[in-house]
Amino acid sequence: MVAPLIAIEDLPSQKSSQVKNKWGDVVRQVQTQGSLAITNHATVEMVLLTAGAYQSLLDLVSRLQAREKSEIDELSDQFKARLAVLQDPQSRGRMKSLLAAKGRANKAPIAGESF
Repeated sequence: MVAPLIAIEDLPSQKSSQVKNKWGDVVRQVQTQGSLAITNHATVEMVLLTAGAYQSLLDLVSRLQAREKSEIDELSDQFKARLAVLQDPQSRGRMKSLLAAKGRANKAPIAGESF
């Protein structure tokens, strides 16, 4: 099971000199906790992740990109359909007659039985 992702400021941390000098301890800590922030002068410079956590991030990004592409494709199809309607040769005439009517209807509206 992959360890849950933790905010960068809440990660356990090691100084870069400790990472360099005690690599085996660092590897064990990453395997135990899932990730480790590496600091230099009290500033987080990088985060070490297990291979499983990294793969989980890649999978998540891939799913999000696929969803985004699907939504963009759907919007693109809707746009193309609307554009096709607007480019119909009869659309120009219908638009001219609509604008020429200046808000007046050709027929009186039917109010219904309860009116």
